[in-house]
Amino acid sequence: MKALVIGYGSIGARHARILNELGCNTAVLSNRKIDFPIHFSSLSEAIAIHQPEYVIVASDTASHYSDITKLINNGFIGRVLVEKPLFKNFYGLPPNKFKSFNVAYNLRFHPIIQKVQSLIHGQSVISFNAYVGQYLPNWRPETDYTKSYSASSLRGGGVLRDLSHELDFISWLVGEWSEVTALGGHFSDLKIDSEDVYGILWKAQNCPLVCVQLSYLDQNPTRKFIINTNEKTIEADFNLGIVKEGDQKFFFQVDRDHTYREMHIAALNGQYELLCSAEEASEIVALIEAVECANKQKTWIAR
Repeated sequence: MKALVIGYGSIGARHARILNELGCNTAVLSNRKIDFPIHFSSLSEAIAIHQPEYVIVASDTASHYSDITKLINNGFIGRVLVEKPLFKNFYGLPPNKFKSFNVAYNLRFHPIIQKVQSLIHGQSVISFNAYVGQYLPNWRPETDYTKSYSASSLRGGGVLRDLSHELDFISWLVGEWSEVTALGGHFSDLKIDSEDVYGILWKAQNCPLVCVQLSYLDQNPTRKFIINTNEKTIEADFNLGIVKEGDQKFFFQVDRDHTYREMHIAALNGQYELLCSAEEASEIVALIEAVECANKQKTWIAR
């Protein structure tokens, strides 16, 4: 299958490499001078010459809507996968004839998430506490973090959008949010104009208490969560590759590209069960905007 990756930052480069490893004939669209075998600087030229069947939108979050609109205007009707989050702000998806449309919340494909989903099946979840953090200057050691999209709120950066995987997989596991409050902002000495830490409290459809902290500040990278049900406590740690449930321990060895690879395989094969839909992704964008509103107004926001 012919694929096209729009954007060639660190994430776009990863998508392109994995797609080639999966046997796709992959091209990249970027206005920058890059070292990639098939490279275009014009979308219309890329579609006309390369004729992709699968397009990955990996540009800055703030550019997603315009890039999708350009795809539609250029007559693209194949499969589309957009990097998370879907949009910087809440927009409806423009009318289109895409064969499929999904958003790259790839942690749904992590065996830890899939194991936890099976462990809580049929359980009444009482509380869900999650924490994710990594020191922003260490994210992309080969680049100046102050010039990355993560550092710019205008480009769609900041922990709410960068680390919105937690918002997605929690919603996927325990249902959509119904009301939310939050406290966050730019509190550190990092030279950025986006938010560097957020604490979020919300009520979900199938869980009365969800608590999440997102951070650019952790010099010891952390991604973990604890779930309490009426019958059990489940602990999960992505960095250690472990899920604990009572005296039981489940270990997982996952390479860095595993979830991306599995996500692309599902998209290429039309296996949509785990893939994030446009509707689900739009709910995450709505939650992000509600979090920002709650933080600004110092109140609870209901759906």
